[in-house]
Amino acid sequence: MTTSPELPATPPAAAVSFRTVDLRGRGLTLAGLRAAVPRARQHTMADAEQKVLDIIKAVREDGFAALSDLALRFDGVQQVHPRVPAASLARALAELDPAVRSALEESISRARRFADGQRPRDLDVELGDGALVSQNWVPVSRVGLYVPGGLAVYPSSVIMNVVPALAAGVQSIALASPPQKDFGGLPHPTILAAAALLGIDEVYAIGGAQAIAAFAYGVPAHDVGPALEPVDVVTGPGNIFVATAKRLVKGVVGIDSEAGTTEIAILADSTAQPALVAADLISQAEHDPQAASVLITDSEDLAAAVRTELDLQAAGTKHSARVCEALSGPQSGVVLVEDLAQGIAACDAYAAEHLEIMTADAPAVAARIRNAGAIFVGDYSPVSLGDYCAGSNHVLPTSGTAAFSSGLNVTTFLRAIQVINYSRAALQEVSGHIVSLSGAEDLPAHGEAVTARFREAN
Repeated sequence: MTTSPELPATPPAAAVSFRTVDLRGRGLTLAGLRAAVPRARQHTMADAEQKVLDIIKAVREDGFAALSDLALRFDGVQQVHPRVPAASLARALAELDPAVRSALEESISRARRFADGQRPRDLDVELGDGALVSQNWVPVSRVGLYVPGGLAVYPSSVIMNVVPALAAGVQSIALASPPQKDFGGLPHPTILAAAALLGIDEVYAIGGAQAIAAFAYGVPAHDVGPALEPVDVVTGPGNIFVATAKRLVKGVVGIDSEAGTTEIAILADSTAQPALVAADLISQAEHDPQAASVLITDSEDLAAAVRTELDLQAAGTKHSARVCEALSGPQSGVVLVEDLAQGIAACDAYAAEHLEIMTADAPAVAARIRNAGAIFVGDYSPVSLGDYCAGSNHVLPTSGTAAFSSGLNVTTFLRAIQVINYSRAALQEVSGHIVSLSGAEDLPAHGEAVTARFREAN
């Protein structure tokens, strides 16, 4: 579940204009499929880049003063220091609706069980007598976790960021979420309550690209308060400015992925239930006017029935205007394919953040998919389950990046360190090979570093 917060209110509801992309009979290559499937207009990242560069520069040069100015400009909040007081965290948890607390606790429990099972084992490989090579998984020292605000409230994203970091063994965790004018300049109290429930006490009221900059470069101590120390890895979803900031600081810190506006694709055939397909497309469209909802099917009858259901259900949902705008955008629509094989190829070309399989023998079809952030199999595994209580993580790659990147998981917060431990005899056994290869690469000192260990004086 990725988001695009901090956007203006959407206009009144209008009829859904769910466009059609017909791939039948076109014989498209992978490149052709990638170009044909619905996508958001691509100019937004370039438009955002200079603005984000200016924000990063301001945070690096002016520290807390820049953060204060940005909080006033973007959030309408007068801020001295962004650190959330411990008392505010405790109060938010104490005042949390018991039903919401119970739901958060169940989500945490399931996420922990899945995350605990993800941690890879350390590995020792003996390549000969006295020749040992090991791989040890070591957590990063400090992480910065971003939880968006704006059009909705995302305590679930607190869980999705924090739980795998804890499972990895990270010792220092900082969390940032946008300040809210309605809550005295602090993040939404449900966000604070979720952090407190997980034992996270370093929480900042910082939003957008400025939060990513503060995490990446740190903010020195000042008269207004203590330093915000830089982190090793930044994770979490956000809007185009957050995604752009993560791209720009990658290399200074590690990132999970450039998670942008949420998207769902549904691969369905004539056996699918139109009402369920429409409900799931709408569930993601309600996140944001730029959210992407895509149906891939070989059934014209199903496509027509889903359009009818979209009109009916979108008109009655709470965020109807937002939903209709998202469903009517260039990033959404029906993709008509010749058969299941072309449908699978279209899914792999699209590389959806969330991919639902609503076909006959859905598990077998799901096993044929290569590119997706997460795959939801059958009628009883909707994306909403993954957003909250499946145990899986909802911070997932978007915009086709699932073709080469993974969703947030325990290994995001781990590094694989290789350890080489050879005895004298084991090194001597391969010394001739090392000398030969170093000579072939015209790097003779490499070989000499080995042969020096076997001179008589040693």
